[in-house]
Amino acid sequence: MLSNIFAISALLCSTGVEPSNIVITSDTYDWAAGYVEGYTIHESCNATQTSMLSRALGELGVLATHAKEHLLYHGNQSEIVLKYFGGGPTAEAVGWYERIVRANKSGVLFRCDDPDLNCETQDSWGGHWRGENATLETVICDLSFIERYPLEAMCGFGFTVASSPSNFYFASDLMHRVLHVPAISQGVVEHFAEDYSEVLALSDESPEHALRDSDTLQYFALEAYAYDVAVPGEGCPGEPPVETTSTVEAASAAETTSEAETTSEAETTSEAETTSEAETTSEAVSCHTHDDGEVHCV
Repeated sequence: MLSNIFAISALLCSTGVEPSNIVITSDTYDWAAGYVEGYTIHESCNATQTSMLSRALGELGVLATHAKEHLLYHGNQSEIVLKYFGGGPTAEAVGWYERIVRANKSGVLFRCDDPDLNCETQDSWGGHWRGENATLETVICDLSFIERYPLEAMCGFGFTVASSPSNFYFASDLMHRVLHVPAISQGVVEHFAEDYSEVLALSDESPEHALRDSDTLQYFALEAYAYDVAVPGEGCPGEPPVETTSTVEAASAAETTSEAETTSEAETTSEAETTSEAETTSEAVSCHTHDDGEVHCV
């Protein structure tokens, strides 16, 4: 192409025609056409929400990038890697973190209105993936802007990886949310475990699923960042809460009492317990709906 341009230019100069009068067009192939690297924030987010969400999405990139680099630098020789992914190949986990940061996000959208009325009707929800209503869209409810901490607060405010919610930080909450979006997860990342204890069990019993488990990817990213960056060489792993003997005995006694009660009394108790559990859940957890209609609470 360049040789042709030079030849034309030389010919025109020899005839006295100014090359600047000639326009040469070319349909050059752009292999990256249509690629969008960053997440888009919908106009429904006000200036404050946009600022906070932009910062949290930037911190999501920091958290995911560090998780990827820890895996690349240490392979499966790191104690933290072994803890969450077992001893197998880690390339798939590397890929998921890279996709969070670098996958094409064309059409992927974060919005702050409530088109599905989940924020309005579910008091405990910090947001939700819209599922079949709009597979590329995620709604962030007001609760997230109130309760989530910035990444710079890692290991502060009593946080430990084992005993605190995995969505304690806005960045880790968003990691969970983007892994629901097929443009990022390719429909492969799922919930094979539902809490910290199940995540550790999954690493031992089914490491191939741990590599594509949403909670595992969150917990690993949090612990790697805490140990390597926030409190170097120490982190804040913590210990998972355990049931005390008295709690176990009380539960056993309650079950025995329940069996001895009449059917009518048992139904009444069951209804009361259900109401109590629902109220507790509303106060203590964050929930979202999967594309198959299943409600997942963390």
